[in-house]
Amino acid sequence: MELFVSWLNDIIWSDALVYLCLGTGLFFTLATRFLQLRHLKDMVLLMFQGKSSTAGVSSFQALSMALSGRVGTGNIAGVATAIFYGGPGAVFWMWVIAFLGASSGFVEATLGQVYKSKLDGQYRGGPAYYIEKGLKLKWYAVLFAIVTVVATGLFLPGVQANSIASAMNNAFGLSPLITGIALIIVLGTIIFGGVKRIAKVAQVVVPFMALGYILVALLLIILNISELPHVLKLIFKSAFGADAAFGGILGAAIAWGVKRGIYSNEAGQGTAPHAAAAAEVSHPAKQGLVQSFSVYIDTLFVCTATAFMILITGMYNVQPEGSDQMIVNNLGKVEAGPIFTQAAVESSLPGFGAPFVAIALLFFAFTTIMAYYYMAETNLAYINRKTKRVWSEYLLKFGILAVVLYGCIKNAELAWTLGDIGVGSMAWLNIIAILLLTKPALRVLKDYERQRKEGKDPVFDPVKAGIANADFWENEYQPESSVESKQSQSS
Repeated sequence: MELFVSWLNDIIWSDALVYLCLGTGLFFTLATRFLQLRHLKDMVLLMFQGKSSTAGVSSFQALSMALSGRVGTGNIAGVATAIFYGGPGAVFWMWVIAFLGASSGFVEATLGQVYKSKLDGQYRGGPAYYIEKGLKLKWYAVLFAIVTVVATGLFLPGVQANSIASAMNNAFGLSPLITGIALIIVLGTIIFGGVKRIAKVAQVVVPFMALGYILVALLLIILNISELPHVLKLIFKSAFGADAAFGGILGAAIAWGVKRGIYSNEAGQGTAPHAAAAAEVSHPAKQGLVQSFSVYIDTLFVCTATAFMILITGMYNVQPEGSDQMIVNNLGKVEAGPIFTQAAVESSLPGFGAPFVAIALLFFAFTTIMAYYYMAETNLAYINRKTKRVWSEYLLKFGILAVVLYGCIKNAELAWTLGDIGVGSMAWLNIIAILLLTKPALRVLKDYERQRKEGKDPVFDPVKAGIANADFWENEYQPESSVESKQSQSS
């Protein structure tokens, strides 16, 4: 069973998926005329605009929900692994994929908004919704929904929980069972409160955890500021094979930088559109731009913080995949992962490294579990939208709590591989879908830019934009001006 699962995972996460993500990001970057640069100001300003409503959350809450999924253990362990196998140059290629991935992030989040629905008084959307409405392929949409429910509801939460339990045990000697019970109590309180409660928790916890992590990284940089020019030079030289030590692993630097960048920021994988669709905005492109910026936050800020902590303190090893020889051996024989970051913090702030990494992993992994639940619930709502199956919603809630508890006390290697298969399958299905839906996505961007040029606050009209099957926007959406007009007439 394990051999088969490993074989299947290798096929799904082959270089073909890496090149597909890279090529898709490049294509959308050119097709949108470098929107990730042209609209950078709008991205930042729009984050703090838009209010929550009875049906939807604010732009910032939706951003926080998406970031809770993007910012996870990969931001600590993934960066260390990229450096271990690809050398310092891998960091540069993580930056490249973040830049290109920002355009893919815009497209998928915008499509999530365009084709969203209002179910049981709440906004729901994501790849399943835009595959059915935009491509008119219901079987494809159902397949995506099932894959997502299984991957994010059954496999991946246990792995994140296992990371939390291990970190708490190593840093504080806390029993995995105690950690598991505490986790399911807190998680249960949140998920039984619905989407609004998830959004409220995310908007507080996510900025706190990301800012705290970046501040510690800045402190380490300041304490080792003399090394910063050398580190930057090393990253750029290694990225192009110009460094004597790392010149022979240029291919590994590109491959691992791209792989870990994609894995961390999830651009194009179909995860962020679920949160993007929940936002209350007047135009889909607005949330598309906000979610595009979340790719930057994940990779350019949080991943870079990890990379700088590791490289500026010299707390890393480099060993090309398949080789027995280390190019750099500063830590002895240790496994690539959180221990790199732990050692980096310990080197400058003795006694602080283990607790800091444990707490960082706690916040990163816990918010990712919240995001997984939301994605699973959204896709379950899609499957149940015509036949109400209340029991299935409770089954998902109790199921994810059981998986989290089990993940804390048991080894989750098989579940991690199965989760990888699920997320990889989501990526294949979603990237193909957004490429096929390029035309409507570009029409939405063009409509947004036209209205901005005219000095207007963009309001979406799918008929004027030439987009069909945007049911919510055609039949239910009411601009604030219309609502105010009706209220004044009634009074």
